[in-house]
Amino acid sequence: MTTAEPLPTFEKILYERDGFIARVTINRPERMNAMDRQTWEELRAAFEDFRYNDDLRVAIVSGAGERAFSAGADLVARSKGEKRLPIVHITQAGLAKGPPIYKPIIAAINGYCLAGGLELALACDIRIATPSATFGLFEVRWGIIPGGGGTQRLPRAIPQALANEMILTAEPIDAERALQAGLISRIVPADGLQAEATRIAEVISTRGPLAVRAAKELIQRGADMPLQDALRLEDYFSLQLYTTEDAVEGPRAFAEKRPPNFKGR
Repeated sequence: MTTAEPLPTFEKILYERDGFIARVTINRPERMNAMDRQTWEELRAAFEDFRYNDDLRVAIVSGAGERAFSAGADLVARSKGEKRLPIVHITQAGLAKGPPIYKPIIAAINGYCLAGGLELALACDIRIATPSATFGLFEVRWGIIPGGGGTQRLPRAIPQALANEMILTAEPIDAERALQAGLISRIVPADGLQAEATRIAEVISTRGPLAVRAAKELIQRGADMPLQDALRLEDYFSLQLYTTEDAVEGPRAFAEKRPPNFKGR
């Protein structure tokens, strides 16, 4: 049995391994987990590692403390002269504008989820939140736009009229409205947020990893295709998966009435 390679360490985020699960935590609670340039760079590096780390199958993203998932970009740091990342490097932590990651990512949202914080959450596949969660894109208040994917991802995630209102008024919505609109999939008590995110991640981590990645890729790529093209792509992926060891192990485990032992091969 080989020993997993140690994960990189950072100053402003926590990046930890829990079995097949990667835990990525923005660790600036004193700034409501607002993200300065270093935080963005560290998030980008963490997700780059997650993308290529075969020991990790699913990630959970959260914010430290009880007040915020993330309040977005650290405008105080920017007002003091911190340079914005060059546009080619603005990858929203390697999710919204970087190369795609075909592994599931769960956002566990507590408190404020605003601006770049909401854009980061929008780039995740599953979003769960506490009753106190607040969602908004505040950029136009300050003469800028949601440039980390907000103008494109929010209208794809919720009804167009509500997305327009949130972006153009820069007014937030609460967790109940977010649930009704489909922005999040469930509301859980604050003291159970991490446990529920972990439960979902553990369920996903027991599924066939090649199948999970293929399904996510099909969801993402197919969304921008005509239906018939997307169905043909689905056929191609299905044929490729049928040749894998996991596709043999799954039905065999079902027939033998035991949990499958997937190897990702």
